[in-house]
Amino acid sequence: MQAYARAALAAIAAWALVATPSQAQQSRISITTGGTGGVYYPLGGGMANILSKYVPGLQATAEVTGGSVDNLKLIAAGKSEFGFSMVDAAWDGYKGQDKFKDAAVAARTLMVLYPNRMQVVTVEGSGIQKLADLRGKRVSTGSPGSGVEVMTLRVLDAIGIDPKKDIRQERLGAAESVNAIKDRKIDAFFWVGGVPTAAITDLAATPGTKVRLLDHAEAIDAMNRKHGPLYVKGIIPANSYAGQARPVENIDVWNILVASDRMSDEMAYRIVRTLMEKKPELVAVHKEAQNIDIKYQSIGSPIPYHPGAKKYFEEQGVRFPN
Repeated sequence: MQAYARAALAAIAAWALVATPSQAQQSRISITTGGTGGVYYPLGGGMANILSKYVPGLQATAEVTGGSVDNLKLIAAGKSEFGFSMVDAAWDGYKGQDKFKDAAVAARTLMVLYPNRMQVVTVEGSGIQKLADLRGKRVSTGSPGSGVEVMTLRVLDAIGIDPKKDIRQERLGAAESVNAIKDRKIDAFFWVGGVPTAAITDLAATPGTKVRLLDHAEAIDAMNRKHGPLYVKGIIPANSYAGQARPVENIDVWNILVASDRMSDEMAYRIVRTLMEKKPELVAVHKEAQNIDIKYQSIGSPIPYHPGAKKYFEEQGVRFPN
């Protein structure tokens, strides 16, 4: 019996040596992104490819979602390992307020990405020259579950427009908004994303259509007084889209990668190190990745860093405020 037991134990040990690499290959993580017409989704796909390629035993996939709010809720529910978020939505989730008043999210920052640029889009012939002209028009305020919707409603509130009374509100993502404006089903839409955003590039390239981006930085002061210092003035350069002849004064909000506090320190460290070291491959996917920089890590996130991510950045010389 002792000899049989020793043989059985040896067989189990040998199986374990063979099985461990195979099991490691089955380790999967989900990256929650946004709609297909924005920047989150292609950039998330690039991140998934990089992590799958360079982190042994890891298979990452990018998932289409409504955006920041959905991503935070999926992370909280354990249905995603990490995802993209605008800092205003992440702050609300962390504090358990606004769309997260039923339950706070134990969110932690993995890394600061790039500034997200609000874009208020219309076309010539709509009769819209400025924000006040949105009254009475058909306007998309962003898809349900998106950070776009959160920020849009704050802009409208800041300038005294009630989305339920003063406009005919639609709730569409970037790609859907572009299709609707092409079909003259809406007059304008709000979008928050990198520049250029693929869907808006497509709209600007449509024959017989001239895109107009509206200045909207006038809303910043009122937004920051009410919601905290989350928003900053930005400039969308002229010619970011075909036919856009002048720069636009817009509102910027930072994008971050967010994980649950349940993620292990080792996993957070490996994810951040790999993405930072392979940044040129991300830039090849979308040029907004050029703006991912070590120097922004200590100033761009209102919620705490994950300890594993913080460890990596401190090794690179980042000094976080106490």
